[in-house]
Amino acid sequence: MFQSERIFSSFSVNDISEAEDFYTKILGLNAKRNAMGVLVLEISDHHKILIYLRAAHRPADFTVLNLPVANIEKAVDTLVQKGIRFEHEGEIETNFKGIFRTATGKGLAWFRDPAGNIISLLEE
Repeated sequence: MFQSERIFSSFSVNDISEAEDFYTKILGLNAKRNAMGVLVLEISDHHKILIYLRAAHRPADFTVLNLPVANIEKAVDTLVQKGIRFEHEGEIETNFKGIFRTATGKGLAWFRDPAGNIISLLEE
């Protein structure tokens, strides 16, 4: 019924230029604007995430993007050096760096993009 290799996700921001700088320069992701001005995160050959401008944007109160990392301590430290502030408040208790440890010891950490959307780091 669906062409699974063509499925994609999307979320909104309030400033597409700021989002483009953030996702490419801070996070180092491959992103380009398409002909309609939508920012396209190119995750792999067949997987893309669209980031679109919405005048009435309201930040998502849930995670919109999960970024797997091999070493969460190193990833958090690198992003903090780039000016990222990690979440410390909420239902899940984190350490002083903003890292939550699961029962298996894997780490998770949350931060926000410039539009206020929640992004997570997930230790593999």
